[in-house]
Amino acid sequence: MPGHEPNRVHGSDRRFQIKRQIVLWFILVFAATSLPSRPSQAQMGSVRVVFTKIGLVAGAGAGHGILTYRGHEYSFRISGLSLGIAAGASTNRLVGRVSYLQDLPDFQGVYDAVGVGGALAGGVSGVQLKNAKGVMITLRGAKLGLEASANVSKVNISLE
Repeated sequence: MPGHEPNRVHGSDRRFQIKRQIVLWFILVFAATSLPSRPSQAQMGSVRVVFTKIGLVAGAGAGHGILTYRGHEYSFRISGLSLGIAAGASTNRLVGRVSYLQDLPDFQGVYDAVGVGGALAGGVSGVQLKNAKGVMITLRGAKLGLEASANVSKVNISLE
C-alpha cells in the first residue's frame, strides 16, 4: 500500500502503550497497598500527610504529617528523593496506616518507597513505605497538580 509503513510505530500507538503502562502501575500499587496485613505484637497507627513534589525523571519533595499512635498525635516532617518515570509537580494529601510499629522511635528514619500517581489538575496517588526496623506505611489519596509518576524513592521521616 503506498505511503504505509507496517513496521513503524505511530504516535497514537506509542501514547496508548504509555497510558497502558501507567494504568498497570496504578493497578499494581493499589492492589499491593490494599492487601490486609497482620502485625504480630506490633501496634498499628494512622497517618495524614501533605507532601509537595516536583520532578523530571528524578524528583524531590517535602511535607509534614500527623501520626496517631496509642491515642496520641505526633507531628513529623517528611522529605525524599525519587528516580523513575516522573514529570511535573503536585501536592498530595494522603491518609493511611502504619503497621509493625513496636515503639514510637521506630517510626523515624529512612524508608524505601514504591509508588505511582497521576494528575491533570487532580488525580490519585498511592505509596507503600518500609524502613529498616520493619515499620510499614501504606498511603493513598488525592493529588493536585500536573504530574505522572511511577518511581522508587528514599524518604526520610523525623518526629518534631
